[in-house]
Amino acid sequence: METKVASNSTGVAQKFMRKGELTRAAILDVALDLAARDGLEGLTIGLLADKMNMSKSGVFAHFGSREDLQIEVVKLYHHHFEQEVFYPSVKEPRGLPRLEAMFAHWVKRVSVEIASGCIYISGAVEYDDRPGAIREELVRMVQAWQEALLRCAQQAIDMRHLRADTDPQQIVYEMYGLILALHHDARFIKRPGSVDRAQFGFERLLEVYRNSQSDTKPAAKSAVNQNQPSAAKKAAQTV
Repeated sequence: METKVASNSTGVAQKFMRKGELTRAAILDVALDLAARDGLEGLTIGLLADKMNMSKSGVFAHFGSREDLQIEVVKLYHHHFEQEVFYPSVKEPRGLPRLEAMFAHWVKRVSVEIASGCIYISGAVEYDDRPGAIREELVRMVQAWQEALLRCAQQAIDMRHLRADTDPQQIVYEMYGLILALHHDARFIKRPGSVDRAQFGFERLLEVYRNSQSDTKPAAKSAVNQNQPSAAKKAAQTV
């Protein structure tokens, strides 16, 4: 009898744990949408409680503080970024094919975020001169992505897809610059053709450093010059 009661208690506890986890996940999904639209600083417990039809204390029960909630939102955004950009890219062969895939998936992600916003970019504006745990989390995750790009660029050099004198840090720097320009022109100015221009800029960047003796073939020319859909544009169109 005691064993049965203990078993029932365990089952009830697990049920409540699952419900709590589902509620927490639902809160984070809504919080991520709000943060993408209004920024991390625009995310408040009160607004989130209204959106979830919950009390403020109900939201607080899942997160110790507003800052804890904001950090969890950053982590969730990073998880989505990894799933949509990093992991699909590492399925490609090492070297230049993987680097090209990373940029194409990155452009695809930015293309989706034109309607909402990129927390990495908006977060950099919000927390560039504001020390604290949120800034540290943002910096850590952006640096993790930059380090992944750097490793990939170095592999392309090691495999002789790119010239031996290529500076991998410069490659990553210019890739980041292209993405920032794409986000600015597509989201802020709403300029048509921004996706193609970003891809064309990336193709030109690779041509500067490409090893002429490499077996890797250049990507097709961008639609900016030849009216042909670029790899990045094709990726964006699959959304």
